[in-house]
Amino acid sequence: MTPMPIAAMTAVSALGTGWAAQVDALRSRRSGLRPNDFDPSVGGWIGRVQGVEEHRLPAAQARFECRNNRLADMALRADGFADAVAAARGRYGAHRIGIVVGTSTSGIESAEAAYQRLDSDGLLPEDFDFAGTQDLASLAGFLQAVLGVSGPASVISTACASSARCFIDGARLIDAGLCDAVVVGGADSLCRMTLHGFAALELVAPGPTRPCDAKRDGISVGEAAGFALLERDASRPLATLLGWGASSDAHHMSHPHPEGAGAIRAMSEALDRAGLKPSAVDWVKLHGTGTRANDAMEDRAVHAVFGAGVPVSSTKGWTGHTLGACGILETVMIGGCLAEGLVAGCLGVDQVDPEFRSNVVIANQAAPLQHVITNSFGFGGVNCSLLLGCA
Repeated sequence: MTPMPIAAMTAVSALGTGWAAQVDALRSRRSGLRPNDFDPSVGGWIGRVQGVEEHRLPAAQARFECRNNRLADMALRADGFADAVAAARGRYGAHRIGIVVGTSTSGIESAEAAYQRLDSDGLLPEDFDFAGTQDLASLAGFLQAVLGVSGPASVISTACASSARCFIDGARLIDAGLCDAVVVGGADSLCRMTLHGFAALELVAPGPTRPCDAKRDGISVGEAAGFALLERDASRPLATLLGWGASSDAHHMSHPHPEGAGAIRAMSEALDRAGLKPSAVDWVKLHGTGTRANDAMEDRAVHAVFGAGVPVSSTKGWTGHTLGACGILETVMIGGCLAEGLVAGCLGVDQVDPEFRSNVVIANQAAPLQHVITNSFGFGGVNCSLLLGCA
């Protein structure tokens, strides 16, 4: 594929707001996880964003008021991202700027609150705006309104691969000549449905998640939002999308393919599109959720493609699993790590699972980075791998 420059990036997570906050936490090995104070009845730890409850959307976008869109707005206002989009709009025109974003929760928390206010006839309150909040299209509609762009807009909801998949569709819009720049990324916010759902699956760790640890015992649910601006003619890009791979192994509704068939295909396709051999990759950023099955599958898949040479690790010990937003959040992290030459070793690991065969690192390493693969895998066997390189 033709390399796709990334002109701007931003993110907000439990680690803070903005690019620098994410990288600083990785560098200092400071986790953003804390005991679940969003819905203590579920237990476990969460990656909760500070300040999202107090944040308010611009008055003109009041109909989009919900936790998910507030997260998105917080990210837009960091790192000069909205200004970068405005500059691109000035160069190309509003109709030439597209939006492809991902979410799995959208504004479900608003619907949960609305259902708690059903009237005596069992009807939802009149002030509940489904289209502006819970509807999956809400995020794209909000972004078009606040950024003032009118190109193609869509929302992808492929579970935990959602915001990674957006890079693929965004790049395709530019390659097809339909757009000159595309805002990609996404947002996923804490809600009770997600927390209770993972608890019902017995996947919530009682303490902070520990991906790749011999005694790992589940996930910590987090929330995040982030965006990247893909622009073919970016003059000073932050990083470059060199390749991508996507697959669906359709093995099971929630359990990954045990041998990682789809994951192997996604990583291999990313390498092929970039024209690179496995030995050219300096770090594989794992999906690494902290569950027994997911981490074991990914270890097998990574070893099948890369052997035991390349360092591999997960960043979810810092942020928790931010679901549909993990692809963009971890891509923003990698952008910073490429610039700094930082491999972030797994956080909170006492002993790597002795059955693992890949080169799991549990301490930060300073190393020149040229090429990094980031994996995002979702329920239903959806797999997405992005290969990123220095600008």
